[in-house]
Amino acid sequence: MAYLYRMSEVLLRFWEKVIKAPQAVRTSGRKPMHVDLLCVGRASYDLVFSVERNPGDDEKCIASGFVSSGGGPAANGAVTAARLGGTAAFAGYLGNDAFGVLHFEELRSEGVETRLIARGPHPTPLSAILVKPDGKRSVVAHQQETPAVRPDAVDFSEVRPRALLFDGHEPALSLSVLDDPRLTELPTVLDAGSVHKGTLALARRCRYLVASEKFARDFSGETDRSRALRVLAEIAPVAVVTLGADGLIWASGMDSGAIPAFRVASVDTTGAGDAFHGAFALRMALGDGLTAALRYASGVAALKCTKPGARRGIPVKVEVERFLESSVGGE
Repeated sequence: MAYLYRMSEVLLRFWEKVIKAPQAVRTSGRKPMHVDLLCVGRASYDLVFSVERNPGDDEKCIASGFVSSGGGPAANGAVTAARLGGTAAFAGYLGNDAFGVLHFEELRSEGVETRLIARGPHPTPLSAILVKPDGKRSVVAHQQETPAVRPDAVDFSEVRPRALLFDGHEPALSLSVLDDPRLTELPTVLDAGSVHKGTLALARRCRYLVASEKFARDFSGETDRSRALRVLAEIAPVAVVTLGADGLIWASGMDSGAIPAFRVASVDTTGAGDAFHGAFALRMALGDGLTAALRYASGVAALKCTKPGARRGIPVKVEVERFLESSVGGE
């Protein structure tokens, strides 16, 4: 009984110090964080199942493969930048649950700066992903019980980034960064995957509006890709619409262009957009021109599709360099 009593005291102290830890993160007094890329938005944990097809009603489906890892557009963008030889910090939320602990340690192991992550008792968002043989996927995301991070929960005063990447999933936190006068001249990239409160709030605030075809069509009301792009170019200095296997189109003022997709054997497209945005934002931070950065990011996204898992499939710098050197033209 004495042993059980001591164990209960240990668990109680753990609960008070860790599980009930406040969300606020303070960095004042520490060394400034000089990073190439600051990524603000969602962190989740991904459970990825390889299946022959989506199960029907009342049907059981047996997975032929399974991988799990941290996920989320902005978090994956930070990991992408780190694997490509850059430095990155992630700002967002992770719970003190098992999935949050796993993801936090994973980010640290990747070399991502974690001092701007708010922690708390709310669950870490989860995603269950079904990947079919052609690489296409279906995603079920759960985050209903997890509130948005308050702007005062993270102290950005010590961070010194060269570029900013937002995914729109933490709009209040993102707007607080965009309102910081120290950061107003930096390249700002929005990963606009779909139309929602966050992407609507940030679309007109970012220099580079890099959108999925779904976002472009839903936002513009246009079914024609070129007309949808032009609508986006009216609200952002640079607009890009990614088209999956059809490559991408872009517009900046009166200039516009297209870049074809690299041809690869696709295994899993999950996270290809995250990798694209992370790579593009990093190249903007390092001073690349627009088309060079877009081609580089396209190569990163293509390589990601050749491996299973959103995060596990993100390539490293040497892989990308060899791939781009061996590719002829833009394909």
